[in-house]
Amino acid sequence: MTMSKPEQRRKAPTIHDVAREAGVSRGTVSRVLNGGHYVSPSAQEAVNSAIRRTGYVVNRHARSLITGRSDSVGFLLTEPQERFFEDPNFNVLLRGCTQALAAHDIPLLLMIAGTEDERRRITRYITAGHVDGVLLVSSHSGDPLAARLREAGVPLVACGKPLGQASKVAYVAADDRDGARDMVRHLLSLGRRTVGMVTGPLDTPGGTERLAGYREVLAEAGVAADDRLVVSGDYSRASGEAGAADLLGRVPDMDALFVASDLMAQGAVAALQRAGRRVPEDIAVGGFDDSSAALGAHPELTTIRQPWDRISSEMVRVLLAQIGGEDPAAVILPTELVRRGSA
Repeated sequence: MTMSKPEQRRKAPTIHDVAREAGVSRGTVSRVLNGGHYVSPSAQEAVNSAIRRTGYVVNRHARSLITGRSDSVGFLLTEPQERFFEDPNFNVLLRGCTQALAAHDIPLLLMIAGTEDERRRITRYITAGHVDGVLLVSSHSGDPLAARLREAGVPLVACGKPLGQASKVAYVAADDRDGARDMVRHLLSLGRRTVGMVTGPLDTPGGTERLAGYREVLAEAGVAADDRLVVSGDYSRASGEAGAADLLGRVPDMDALFVASDLMAQGAVAALQRAGRRVPEDIAVGGFDDSSAALGAHPELTTIRQPWDRISSEMVRVLLAQIGGEDPAAVILPTELVRRGSA
């Protein structure tokens, strides 16, 4: 019995196939694939239609040899790996940036650098040209990573205003200070007068700006600053729990608490309830972010909404503009008070 010859795989369409289908030169197709410069609208439409009909897929490796670009972007988180899985904000931001880049057919590479060794390795990887630019998340003051990348000429956009480098590094941020002011004004409007705060890390922009907003509103209201009412957290649930317990020990008559993230606030509510305090009857609690943690608390958290969709899309827009040769830019977006059961 004679075996039939295996059916050969259909040959993948090439740039020549696209050019023939579109009725244009190979050079015109190449220019369309590399940004559409010096191509008429009619020719561009013909090429795009031909790509769809033929099923042509760009050979990114070949194109990178011509353009000197990797056609990819890095999402760099400078936190311990476990924090990425604990804090819902990072996942929301990653998803938003991935979707925004997908519209440009650009993949996003997740990189986590929580230690100095990891930062050195990732800096070498980035500066070797493996990504065209970096979306930097959770930068701390004193962390040299942003400065190293900037000095190497790597396009960079930070999430949040970089402490000490705001005039040199592009960034997109929610208005942390104004959001904190809105929350503290809301707590005071409820008749509360002994307002504590669990801050974020004070080597991050969110930590310092939200604390500044808290203090400004208390000063406006004529409430004397009391250092016993402020403790620092690190944006983890455990630090919010420990901070609330610490504040209760210092100031037992505290009747309101502003916590600088929802995840910390979730922990704070648990600590208050364990100590026999009712939320909001005895102590009103406000968070920050409007993350999934706000809805996971009992009662659900009154919080400050950060516009995560806009933050991620603006980060991508500003980064792609830099990759295209534009100067770094800064964008500050408004926040919104969201009232729920905790205050």
